[in-house]
Amino acid sequence: MLYGYKKLTAAQAADLVRDGETIGFSGFTPAGAAKAVPTALAARAQQEHAAGRPFKIGVVTGASTGPSLDGALAKAAAIAWRTPYQSNADLRKGINSGAIRFFDMHLSMTPQAVNYGFLGKFQWAIVEAADLTADGEIVPSTSVGASPTFCHVADKIIVELNRQHPKALRGFHDIYEPVNPPHRLPIPIVKPSDRVGTPYIKVDPKKIVGVVETDLPDEVKGFDAADAVTDQIGQNVADFLAAEVQAGRIPREFLPIQSGVGNIANAVLGSLGRHPGIPPFEMFTEVVQDAVIDLMRAGKVKFATGTSLTVSGEKLRELYADLEFFRPRLLLRPQEITNHPELVRRLGIITVNTAIEADLFGNINSTHVMGKNLMNGVGGSGDFTRNGYISIFTCPSVAKGGKISTIVPLVSHADHNEHSVQVLITEQGIADLRCKTPEERAALIIEKCAHPDYRAQLQDYLERYRRVGHVPQSLSAAFAMHERFEAVGDMRGVEWNQFGN
Repeated sequence: MLYGYKKLTAAQAADLVRDGETIGFSGFTPAGAAKAVPTALAARAQQEHAAGRPFKIGVVTGASTGPSLDGALAKAAAIAWRTPYQSNADLRKGINSGAIRFFDMHLSMTPQAVNYGFLGKFQWAIVEAADLTADGEIVPSTSVGASPTFCHVADKIIVELNRQHPKALRGFHDIYEPVNPPHRLPIPIVKPSDRVGTPYIKVDPKKIVGVVETDLPDEVKGFDAADAVTDQIGQNVADFLAAEVQAGRIPREFLPIQSGVGNIANAVLGSLGRHPGIPPFEMFTEVVQDAVIDLMRAGKVKFATGTSLTVSGEKLRELYADLEFFRPRLLLRPQEITNHPELVRRLGIITVNTAIEADLFGNINSTHVMGKNLMNGVGGSGDFTRNGYISIFTCPSVAKGGKISTIVPLVSHADHNEHSVQVLITEQGIADLRCKTPEERAALIIEKCAHPDYRAQLQDYLERYRRVGHVPQSLSAAFAMHERFEAVGDMRGVEWNQFGN
């Protein structure tokens, strides 16, 4: 017995799961993801398949996970269906081939959809913890995500108690769950540092059928070093926000920042930290990453709250070596709180997210390459973009060595429409789209954001269709750049005169 619960090996835990059952796994990015039991489930699936027996499960998480969960289960053909966001190459291959059913969801809505019963019955919650008590207090490790919801709706719970994470993480979490309508109350958070819940997930201890002891590090990959392009994008974001402060459109004490995850996001945060026109600021975001830890040390980030501590192994060791420094500066919450539209709107959060492509009118594709193949998922970008004080999207102006323009006449897949996107920034410059007509937006995006190799081509498109209606757009020509890339491997060289209106 362990803390009064049955001690299990990962294989014993996996043997309890039946074909066709649905599991809610902890994890928001690889941070805090269950690892030992999913790997054992993958091994069991391979054994069952070899014996000619079916074995597939429904997989729901907070967001993406790592190779020991999404990767292992996808390789073993153990996933029947999956939601929400993902980032694993093997899982992506299964989704794009049609072997795995995948439906995308805004991350703030995933716990709500689970609670409402929209995703069906959950037989299991399998969650990683830094600590556990005999009376059912589960202290999460490096993410919260949707774990509280999974624990409360699932019939049974398996806890992976991971020695990589100290018990002293108790106090770094604020677990607050809205009740379902018609009994839901306003969320009582008026500033990012407010604590309104408990430092643990409280469950009926009878639901915990076993504990698997582990000693497995988070599978968070380090970020690439900033390059000239990402540095310039970051500088452009910082310059824009500093100018907004000077113009009086952002208060001088500044507003909380939300930043997506990845190399561009890290570069943006670094630039905000260095810019003399940006005061020390708070963050209300999904993912706390390496740059935030450095900015806390430098006194530039006063406080950060998110649902996931997605940092490199080196940064996590640094944090664990000095927990008392970070304790008053860092707080992890459920994703339905960090991404909640009410809070994003009320707190005045400045949002910065990344696009795969943008069109001349401000519509954004953040999920599908060439409109067909899923890359990751919409994630929380929609939660923040639609409700932000200022919503910014960033991307390099070109991809594939210049063969793809990320600025196109019409996005091949739309995740965020022009009504939600206020500012578009590439390494070329800044397009402030607020209070602009479609034609004005198009002209500004071409001038400020498009790569020089594509400006003339895009300008020709705008001139040709300028007078066809309120939106200068052609149904026959809108995807010509995409079609040319698929035909010859390069978007350059489109001749618009071959198309009608």
